[in-house]
Amino acid sequence: MKTEGQVTIWGRDIDREPRNARAALGVVAQEITADVFFTPRESLEVQAGFYGVPKAERRTDELLEALGLADKAEAYVRQLSGGMKRRLMIAKALVHNPPVLILDEPTAGVDVELRRQLWAYVRRINAEGVTVLLTTHYLEEAQELCDRIAIVNHGEIVADAPTPELLRRLDTRNVWVTPEEPLETAPEISGFEAKAWPGGAFSITYKTGQSSVEQVLMAVRAAGVRIRDIATEDPDLEDVFLALTYADKSKMNPTRDRA
Repeated sequence: MKTEGQVTIWGRDIDREPRNARAALGVVAQEITADVFFTPRESLEVQAGFYGVPKAERRTDELLEALGLADKAEAYVRQLSGGMKRRLMIAKALVHNPPVLILDEPTAGVDVELRRQLWAYVRRINAEGVTVLLTTHYLEEAQELCDRIAIVNHGEIVADAPTPELLRRLDTRNVWVTPEEPLETAPEISGFEAKAWPGGAFSITYKTGQSSVEQVLMAVRAAGVRIRDIATEDPDLEDVFLALTYADKSKMNPTRDRA
């Protein structure tokens, strides 16, 4: 419910055209909700009826197939796994062909393979013209899928920009160095701060506007370290998120544990 101003959904004012505005939305809530005594097919047919979709225009079979539920179409919803119920919720949200789809934590508690299947379908409908509004705590997921990202901190929007622009906000880069001889402690590198990692490697974080990879490597060699291998890492959405929301930035670790 809005508290002030004007809100339109797909050009439909929610005060003057509340029914049409709602019809422009498909919503998948975070909590799993389903009538356990219906089958997936019955659930989609009932949902389509609520939106007044004529029987000749219903896409029940298409949605069941697209979301991997065709073989469970006649099973009771109570027999479905949690992941399948989430797929069914997405199908129900799409029965009336809404131009805007809102997904609230749709992959919470979903296994990796099912998550990939869900996002493959979301990408597909987005490519077909559906606007997808996603709320998620999986930052890697948001970075991979979203064209534009807003970050909310304590109820306040602290960032709202296209994803590439948001990722460029941090002008840092990490260099991971594996020396020929494993080191127990981080070496003293002139002009840079090194951090030791298990296995004898170390990392250096530098500002791209002030230094380059070549300067970092020259400093490492000048410190007498023989390099066996290097890897570089650009900041990701998690780095940006922490920089914008962490209360005490002095405690932030610029180089997180590597997976």
